[in-house]
Amino acid sequence: MMAPTMHDTLAQYLDRPAWFALTGPQSALAQGSPAAWRINPGYGPFAAAAPGHDAALAGLLRDHDDEIWTVEDNGVSPPGTIVRKTAVLTQMVAQRYAEPDPDQTFILLGETDVPDMTALALATRPGPWGPLTWRYGPFYGLRHEGRLIAMAGERLRPGPGLVEVSGVCTDPAFRGQGLARKLICHVMAGHRARGLTTFLHSYADNDGAIALYRAIGFVERSQRVVTILGKA
Repeated sequence: MMAPTMHDTLAQYLDRPAWFALTGPQSALAQGSPAAWRINPGYGPFAAAAPGHDAALAGLLRDHDDEIWTVEDNGVSPPGTIVRKTAVLTQMVAQRYAEPDPDQTFILLGETDVPDMTALALATRPGPWGPLTWRYGPFYGLRHEGRLIAMAGERLRPGPGLVEVSGVCTDPAFRGQGLARKLICHVMAGHRARGLTTFLHSYADNDGAIALYRAIGFVERSQRVVTILGKA
C-alpha cells in the first residue's frame, strides 16, 4: 500500500490529474466537450472523460494517426478506439525538498531553444513531447559547447498548489553525472518558491528513477494506469 502524502482535498486532484487540469487550472488548453476533454495537441496527448462518459473519448481522436493518453486508476477501452499500449505508473509527491546545487547553473529555456529541446526529447523519450510542450511552464537546461545536454520542466497543474515535474532528460553521452537529479532539485526549488507542491509520474518498473526520486524527497502516493488510445 502506498503511503498517504496529502490531505483529501488535494488528493482528489491527483487521482485524476488530466481531468482536473483540463477542467481547472489548464482549461484554456482544453478541446472537446463537457463529456470528454483533450489538451491542445500541440502540448501533448493527454485526455480525460467525465465519470461515466468514457465513450466520448473516441470523438476526440482526429484520424487514425492520432492518439490520446489517459491517466486513471485503471485502463480504459471505450468503443470506437483501439488500445495501443497500457503501462502502470507510480505517482509520487514531494514531502521534502532537497536543496539545489549552488555550484550548478541552469539556463531558462525559451522559444529559441525549442529545436534543441525537441531533438533532446525525441532522442531520450522522457514522455510525450509536442511543439508547444515547453509552454507548460518554466523549462531549464544545461548546454555543453553549445549543445543542449539536459533539461527538465513542468507539465500538468491539476489543482490549486499542485504542479507536475516532467520532461526530465539527459543526453546519453552525459549520463552518470547527476544532471537529472540536479535539474529536478532546481525545478522543485522554483515550485517551493511559488508555494507549490511537486508531484510526478514514473513507469512503475523504472527502479532506478524511483530510487532517485525517493532520494530527493518524493514518496509513493498511488499507482495509475496510462492508456494510449487510437481510432478504431
